[in-house]
Amino acid sequence: MARVGIVGSTGRMGEHLINNVLETEGLELSVLHVFDELKVAVPETTLITNDMATVLENSDVIIDFSAPVATQELLENALKNPTPLVIATTGFTEHQQNLLSTASENMPLLYSSNMSAGIALLKQLVEQVASTLKDFDIEIVEQHHRHKVDSPSGTALTLGEFAAKGRGLDLDAVRISGRDGQIGARSKDEIAVMALRGGDIVGRHTVGFYNDGEFLELNHTATSRETFSKGAIRAAGWLVNQESGLYSINDCLGI
Repeated sequence: MARVGIVGSTGRMGEHLINNVLETEGLELSVLHVFDELKVAVPETTLITNDMATVLENSDVIIDFSAPVATQELLENALKNPTPLVIATTGFTEHQQNLLSTASENMPLLYSSNMSAGIALLKQLVEQVASTLKDFDIEIVEQHHRHKVDSPSGTALTLGEFAAKGRGLDLDAVRISGRDGQIGARSKDEIAVMALRGGDIVGRHTVGFYNDGEFLELNHTATSRETFSKGAIRAAGWLVNQESGLYSINDCLGI
């Protein structure tokens, strides 16, 4: 029985994670890290705390769907008490990204901006198509609910990275996230990553490849947040048996 700790238990994903852990054979909901009021009923045996060190002490694996500042605190404490970590937080600074890499040298750490199997496969398809259709323009559009705080989404940026990889480009050097005014014609290598926000959209990502006379669009739509929570729980069950290192959801799925 693997003891699971959750960071971000009172966030938008918290209720799904809690319920899915309780439904999964072989996992125990051991401890929850909370910033505010927990609105979901949990077993009396589940520890509730706002102390990150306590979360680590009572977990065999931790799932983190929180905010960059909380993930940073988790990583800093995990360096003192190495524990398998499944991290799905997005919007990291460069320092936080470096901290994540450093932590993975001391413990198994699976990071993914999106825990769905569909996105895992889409990343590979995007790289393949970008490499094959070299003359096609690449445009990425992501749509999310009105409450999402980071833009573009971590998933859209990841898809952009795989598109750039397929072309042998550095995404930071060619990415644009907006167009306005007399900006001139589109350059050959630029990769646009655009964001739309509204309503309760769980998540939709479109990677388009556009050429004269034809275009190809690859779409992924998430219709339930349980897509992400169940993916993270699957990853947690896999990660507890791995050696130290930085893993992706593709590693967990074997694709």
